[in-house]
Amino acid sequence: MTRFLRGLAIVWVVFRYGLDELVLSSFEHPWMRRARTILTLGRRLDKPRGQRLREALEELGPIFVKFGQVLSTRSDLMPPDVAEELARLQDRVPPFDSQIAVDTIEKAFRKPLDQVFVSFEREPVASASIAQVHFAVIRDRDGVERNAAVKVLRPGMKAVIDKDLALMHMMARWVERLSADGKRLKPRQVVAEFDNYLHDELDLIREASNAAQLRRNMEGLDLVLIPEVFWDFCRTDVMVMQRMTGVPISQVERLREAGVDIPKLARDGVTIFFTQVFRDGFFHADMHPGNIMVSLEPETFGRYISLDFGIVGTLTEYDKEYLAQNFTAFFRRDYKRVAELHIESGWVPPSTRVDELEAAIRAVCEPYFDRPLAEISLGMVLMRLFQTSRRFHVEIQPQLVLLQKTLLNIEGLGRQLDPHLDLWSTAKPFLEKWMLDQMGPQRLWRELQAEAPRYAKLIPELPRLIHQRLKRPSGEQDELLRELLQQQKLTNRLLQAIVSAGIGFVIAVVVLQLVVRLRFY
Repeated sequence: MTRFLRGLAIVWVVFRYGLDELVLSSFEHPWMRRARTILTLGRRLDKPRGQRLREALEELGPIFVKFGQVLSTRSDLMPPDVAEELARLQDRVPPFDSQIAVDTIEKAFRKPLDQVFVSFEREPVASASIAQVHFAVIRDRDGVERNAAVKVLRPGMKAVIDKDLALMHMMARWVERLSADGKRLKPRQVVAEFDNYLHDELDLIREASNAAQLRRNMEGLDLVLIPEVFWDFCRTDVMVMQRMTGVPISQVERLREAGVDIPKLARDGVTIFFTQVFRDGFFHADMHPGNIMVSLEPETFGRYISLDFGIVGTLTEYDKEYLAQNFTAFFRRDYKRVAELHIESGWVPPSTRVDELEAAIRAVCEPYFDRPLAEISLGMVLMRLFQTSRRFHVEIQPQLVLLQKTLLNIEGLGRQLDPHLDLWSTAKPFLEKWMLDQMGPQRLWRELQAEAPRYAKLIPELPRLIHQRLKRPSGEQDELLRELLQQQKLTNRLLQAIVSAGIGFVIAVVVLQLVVRLRFY
């Protein structure tokens, strides 16, 4: 009954804001226009379509707001007036009452507001679907006053999200049972992933730990700033961090007037993304423009500022290596290797013919190489990819849903900053270097370091173990000697094989490095 009532509420909002009219207006067929006229009789739909869509998504709740945030980054897929309105969902969702924020803080810390902060600005500076942010001043353990940003969770969010997720789980079951593509699309697993990261976003302690991890990972890269977390002031529904100042990434003209190198900024964004994904396997998965600023401070001029770490993605070593091989093969236009990787990973049935899948992938990708973002129709690419995946029964990978969402954000951001950015040539050197690091001596050395504690524990025990064996009766000692001699022969052969393999490995690495350098020069 709860799901049924929520469904009725969604239908009512769609009808009240005329979203059905928005859908029908995109069709040019005469009978569609007549249907639109009939359906809109008696309804006043005088507001602009973008405003109606934005207000409907705000009323429907956080899940729908997040959907609107993703669409807002795709001005190539949305009409400009709609994309501009949806951009307001990034950090200008109507705020909740500031007194509720104060009550939440006082309840979390069990003390009055003036005993928690030196000062607190009741007017929020940003408001999104899950929380809103206030500026404040704190006094740290050393007695030093620090400028801070206080993030406060919206009240009642869990109940709202649970209702929508219950409806999505039900619809996913229907799709899986009734659709011919149900098994391939894995709707229940995709919704389960969505469920996990939305509930994670409701725990601000988890978000604070995500921020701390990203801050450690990004140290030394000198391309992005992550705010420091003030742990003494963090609770499940309140998070306090370093206040960051910068210009929103969406204000491109203002950044250009300030002297920021916009094309470099676009390239840096690609580098940050690929570093987080392939080097760290831990990436910011909510990179819409509302969460990104650019520093204009002299010491950090032109660097990204990342905010809002409620949603992060993680990748296993297997996922990282598989994806890197796929990307590298794509950038080299080795479509046969891409097809082989899909079959090896089980993404397509093992009976799939490599040559047929190779030809289909080539037909999708080849027209878009060596072209800037401004000349690429993502809508056409997605449509052709969907047709290909359906033809070859490509299975959706739920664990990569966040990565796919983030790729849409990154590509949309790059298009906004520098439409002439060549995404392929920007990413290719990074991936080839990463693959070389994975194959080269550095990886062997890292694995030896990882195993060192185990070896350190075993080696001191060897004399005692040998002494115990030698104290056995002579018959057993003779048997032990024979075993030792046999083991020595095997060890000698193994050492010879390792030395030979090591020499071959070093030669292969040297040759590979020469090939890569020659290619770049």
